[in-house]
Amino acid sequence: MTKIFITCDTELSAALFQAGANADDNFARSIDCDGWGVAWQMDQLDAHGLTGVFFVDPMSALVYGKDVIARIVQPIVARGHEVQLHLHPEWLAWAKDHPVGDRRGRSICDFGYEDQEALLTLARDLLVEAGAPSPVAFRAGNYGANDDTLRALAALGIKWDASFNPIYLGDTCNISLGVDQVDPVERLGIGELPVSTIEDRPGHLRHAQICALSAAEMQGGLDHAAATKRPAFSIVTHSFEMMSRDRKRPNKRVIARYEAMCAAIAGDPRLKSAGFIGLNLSPATTPPSRLGPSYIRTGRRMTEQAIDTLLYERG
Repeated sequence: MTKIFITCDTELSAALFQAGANADDNFARSIDCDGWGVAWQMDQLDAHGLTGVFFVDPMSALVYGKDVIARIVQPIVARGHEVQLHLHPEWLAWAKDHPVGDRRGRSICDFGYEDQEALLTLARDLLVEAGAPSPVAFRAGNYGANDDTLRALAALGIKWDASFNPIYLGDTCNISLGVDQVDPVERLGIGELPVSTIEDRPGHLRHAQICALSAAEMQGGLDHAAATKRPAFSIVTHSFEMMSRDRKRPNKRVIARYEAMCAAIAGDPRLKSAGFIGLNLSPATTPPSRLGPSYIRTGRRMTEQAIDTLLYERG
């Protein structure tokens, strides 16, 4: 059976903070999203009997205070979904008190090992103070991790990393694994769960994110993972992903994709949603592979996106 990780990077917006949004406004547009945010995603998961993993970034507590992080974390915990650790270090630019002096970076891999360990310790402690269990998994903001990140996570006793995204390899993602790393692997003392990808056209990868794949592409990726007996398939979304880019109105196409994904996972006995707590993944028994290209699937998605740009991004 293939374990499906439905993960949501859950975070307040640094851009909205820079534009003058207070904590309540940022929460409304980044987490609540007019009823289409984290709570809506949990509603869909619950309706289909699925587990969600919410990677929560607590670093905005450095400028907004800790209460807003508790507002994010506690409803997720209360509903039985997982809260794991996420980290966007750009919040350091406006923080008065933090452990790395005047050093700054957009991604955690912009820092040396000791600074990474200090930042991860700070973020973990903020998350636990907000009401989360001690995290056992991590995803770097912007997928911006490197091997020092994995070493620091191992030193902190965090067992899993979910930052490796082959599409970002050599850009923000600098974990020393190859582009063909499809399945979970032990790396530098912890388990690495790659973000899953498909090949949408020959030689070109697209990752399994709700706003990136059409419903047909996601269905194809899930079916391929089950048919080839992949140990895991990791899907990404964001707390604000059901909204238009300006976060002013819901994006009906993306909402429909999320609903279709939940139905596809719940309806396939070869698939089972999973989290990281107590996770034990068996090694792959078949050669690594990902869904191959289809000009028909890709063309349909590109047509959908062109329509959606007119409907949701240009009013």
